[in-house]
Amino acid sequence: MDMQLYALHVIPFILLVYFAFLLFLHPSRAVLLASLLGGLIVGVINALVDLLAYYASWWHYTATGLILHLPLPFYLTPILVYGAIVYLLIWRFWNGRFRWFALLLLIAVPLFAALRDFYGAAIARSTYLTWDTPLAWLLDLVMWLVMFYAGFLAFRWVVPLTHLDTPS
Repeated sequence: MDMQLYALHVIPFILLVYFAFLLFLHPSRAVLLASLLGGLIVGVINALVDLLAYYASWWHYTATGLILHLPLPFYLTPILVYGAIVYLLIWRFWNGRFRWFALLLLIAVPLFAALRDFYGAAIARSTYLTWDTPLAWLLDLVMWLVMFYAGFLAFRWVVPLTHLDTPS
């Protein structure tokens, strides 16, 4: 039931925010598809590591409605928010006075996501994520670093530096 409620109430809001970013950033088709590819890589790596973590007893999810022990609707957030939107913002601010903001996003987003998981699972115990080992925070940090930068590398591979120079 938890996953159904999440899908019913949160996914439409995530899609609304994503489309609002598309409306205001005006990415070219190549940049849009590259950001979605990067976001998809983030989501797939996240799901695979979560599945591995479940079977290795590193962490697990306690929500109802899991499929293969995975909260599939949750992965839309890494795909669109931590992946595609962030890559679009990096693309938009890569050149010009606000390059510092693009670099800040490159450094801060995976660290923020790992700190968010740490706070929710280890300190506040307010998420559906339960860590089963004391080193889960380190594995989570490595997961976020690997998946975020793998998605960014795919984004940069599809959209060459020349496209980063000229936002449409």
